[in-house]
Amino acid sequence: MPLQRRLPKFGFSSRKSLVREDVRIGTLEKLADVTVTPASLRTAGVIAKNAKNVKLFGEGRLSRAYTICGVPVTKGARAAIEAGGGRVED
Repeated sequence: MPLQRRLPKFGFSSRKSLVREDVRIGTLEKLADVTVTPASLRTAGVIAKNAKNVKLFGEGRLSRAYTICGVPVTKGARAAIEAGGGRVED
């Protein structure tokens, strides 16, 4: 039997997934500060300390007006943040 059939099968694991975090905007309610930066997300424990890339996704509702600085957001998240009275700074 050929070697490729004798070896166990395994899948692909992306190295980017080890340093990337996806955050829902509903989890921003855990933050005490209304200015959201990658550093403030780390100190609040929302993302891991080794996360290099962070992105906000638009699932959830916001009760306060947040200012997003230095964090990429999706179209839905931008609409939800601006509907809540906040703003996204690029």
